[in-house]
Amino acid sequence: MSDDLQVLADESAADARAYLSTVTEVASGTAPDAAIPMTLLALSQVLVMGARLGAIEDIVPVERFEADTVEAELDPLRTGVANLFEGLDEYADLVDPVTSTELATGSLSNDVTVVAGALSHGLRHYDAGRVSEALWWWQFSYLSDWGERAASALRVLQSLLGHIRLDADEERVSEAEFDALHP
Repeated sequence: MSDDLQVLADESAADARAYLSTVTEVASGTAPDAAIPMTLLALSQVLVMGARLGAIEDIVPVERFEADTVEAELDPLRTGVANLFEGLDEYADLVDPVTSTELATGSLSNDVTVVAGALSHGLRHYDAGRVSEALWWWQFSYLSDWGERAASALRVLQSLLGHIRLDADEERVSEAEFDALHP
């Protein structure tokens, strides 16, 4: 494996760990006021990882089969995020924005969990020393699944954050601006 791919693998593993740490903390419910911005940041950062993987030539793993791995238990994460975003979890989505205008229903908790599952699967390969397999998995699953789910969730969270910040009561905004300008 080239030095460049090793660096990419190391950076991708760090990005995956940061995402998993952040969304686990969010799902715990300890800071509900920070849930939307923290999840937005985590998704944004992991999409940069995916974009780097998507921008390079296809990675071919050293071994042409996937070793058996124990999948992470993600139901607590899904449930925690669903509880946190209760009433906001489901959203309108397109089946495929390129080939179809058919509407579907998306779910923030499902999207966050799909990304977590794919990243943790790659981390198991990385931690076992199967670096090319980890890179291949992250790249393949980014292009086939988690990249789209992360981008959809990011768009929903950005929209929610915009509504929260911009749909505020005009009198409260005016008072806050006055207080900020006249300490």
